[in-house]
Amino acid sequence: MKKIYKILIAALLLALTSNAFAASKKSIVCTTFPQYDWVMNILGDKAQSFEVTLLLNKGTDLHSYQPSVKDIAKISVCDLFVYVGGESDEWVEKVLDAANNKSMLVVNMMQTLGDRVYEEELVEGMQGEEEEEEEGEEEEPEYDEHIWLSLKNAVIITEQLSEQLQKLDSKNAAVYKSNAAAYINQLKALDAQYSQVVAQSGTNILLFGDRFPFRYLTEDYGLKYYAAFIGCSAESEASFETITFLAQKLDELKLKAVITLEKSDKKIAKTIVASSSAKNQTILEMDSIQSINQKEIKAGKTYLSAMKKNLEVLKEALR
Repeated sequence: MKKIYKILIAALLLALTSNAFAASKKSIVCTTFPQYDWVMNILGDKAQSFEVTLLLNKGTDLHSYQPSVKDIAKISVCDLFVYVGGESDEWVEKVLDAANNKSMLVVNMMQTLGDRVYEEELVEGMQGEEEEEEEGEEEEPEYDEHIWLSLKNAVIITEQLSEQLQKLDSKNAAVYKSNAAAYINQLKALDAQYSQVVAQSGTNILLFGDRFPFRYLTEDYGLKYYAAFIGCSAESEASFETITFLAQKLDELKLKAVITLEKSDKKIAKTIVASSSAKNQTILEMDSIQSINQKEIKAGKTYLSAMKKNLEVLKEALR
């Protein structure tokens, strides 16, 4: 605890020295890429008038990220702070309390979504986390943090971000409202394409030889799934029982693909395919859009481009 306070004090001292720069432009800080991209789309041509910071910009996973002194300093003096609001963001409350920035606007995305936030679920065949629980301690529910993998959620959060940006820069409120409306139309159009693909598919079941962060996507379109691990799992080695179960499901359901996540070594997926009777299933890759780096952003990667690629993968997996 003493360590975090020392870091906070150092960060606040650094923040004081950067106040002059911070005052020259309105400052927006986003923890993960999806909300950063949504903000940039709402700002449009006005983005150059803001200092917009993406904290997780080096391919860091949301679940392992811890803010640096520089990150805390940026948050402390920002005008708008946007974060996911799940278990991985437990550090946020301490930082905001220490900053004591009364004028800061804050968007907690999970709070914004209300009852659209789902608990993590352990489906049949899925390998649970190896955690030691203290005797007599009641386990608190764990909520799935991957809320951005629902286009319907993206619409709701974009609307909220637009409202906050209109408060932050009321002079250009009409611009932000118009930009948000145009972007929301794109989100809704892609949502409709997802619905059409699912409606025309040969199956409604997906099988992941990996973690499963796509709960929100499957809920949106009535899809069922099997997977090796829950979305926030730190596990990387699947048990013999998990592999066997998933391989049997491949055969039983005559599924044509096993899905992995971006940057996966595909080891588990390959083992599942090799353990099936058919041994000819395609290994596909879907993007959880949470470990993005600057190189990808500069190359033109956006939330919409990633979700469009995911749709193509989904189409192949469900044929």
